[in-house]
Amino acid sequence: MQIGVIGAGSWGTTLANLLAKKGFNIALWVYEDDLIQPIATKRENPLYLPGIKLSEKIIPTGSLKEVCQHKDLLVNVTPSQIVRQMMQNIHSYLSSQVKLVSATKGIENNTLLTMSGVFKEVLPIKDGEQLAVLSGPSFALEVSKETPTAVTIASKNQELAKHLQKVFSTPYFRAYTNSDVLGVELGGALKNVIAIAAGISDGLGFGYNTRAALITRGLAEMSRLALKMGANALTLSGLAGLGDLILTCTGELSRNRSVGIKLGKGMELTNILRDMRMVAEGIKTTKAAYDLSKKMEVSMPITEQVYYILYQNKNPKEAVTELLTRDLKVE
Repeated sequence: MQIGVIGAGSWGTTLANLLAKKGFNIALWVYEDDLIQPIATKRENPLYLPGIKLSEKIIPTGSLKEVCQHKDLLVNVTPSQIVRQMMQNIHSYLSSQVKLVSATKGIENNTLLTMSGVFKEVLPIKDGEQLAVLSGPSFALEVSKETPTAVTIASKNQELAKHLQKVFSTPYFRAYTNSDVLGVELGGALKNVIAIAAGISDGLGFGYNTRAALITRGLAEMSRLALKMGANALTLSGLAGLGDLILTCTGELSRNRSVGIKLGKGMELTNILRDMRMVAEGIKTTKAAYDLSKKMEVSMPITEQVYYILYQNKNPKEAVTELLTRDLKVE
């Protein structure tokens, strides 16, 4: 099987290395020109995954054509807001039978589409037959260190899902299959918004009680939106929903929680972003989730307050007070 991985951030490099260690030759598209040489010669990604030895079977390149042409499987791991542009760029290089895996967790701001929706708008692929998404509680660094991890691979095509389950699974990386693509994608995207809220709570000095409340009520509003959009609410109680939510709201490696902590401590968002090397998807997803909640007429009070903090400079303490004192009703 010929495999290409688009994106050499921490997660893209990790998935490329996981597959390469299974014996596959992996073409890895690297955006930063100065990263190609160290990956090729020193077998390390010093910018995004320092200290992790990379397989000799990874071939880094700056050429999208080289990564995408004549491939049986492509794994996209680029930030959500550039996925459309990336798919437009690779469109002409794809074979008609290529299988595509989206490992990006986000919602496109302008269209409010999940990544599979963007794929289907841009690429000439059969609806759902060639497409899968990979999501779940999986910090890149821990997977790279072969820490036992479980994820979900979702596709409308269950034969494809089962095939990819075999492709990705290892003794330390277990993949479960699911047919609810939308639910899996919404879980992976929306949990980042709640993780920012959990970080804000931690930054304000609140305790475990507050965090537990945010996780629980966050899951409730995630599930409400997913159900309204046609997903299976039960999906949100699985790995791609609750599992990823717990990890991202509590883990020290969570970029979105880290953003929230800094906001809770009073830092300005512009300063936080200036100092960040990697993308915190929850920042852009918050706007998309807020817009979706209004469009679908779904109550999402935590998401709403995170939106006000990020995009309207609301004071985090005021946001918490408003959450706790709003009208009581069944939600």
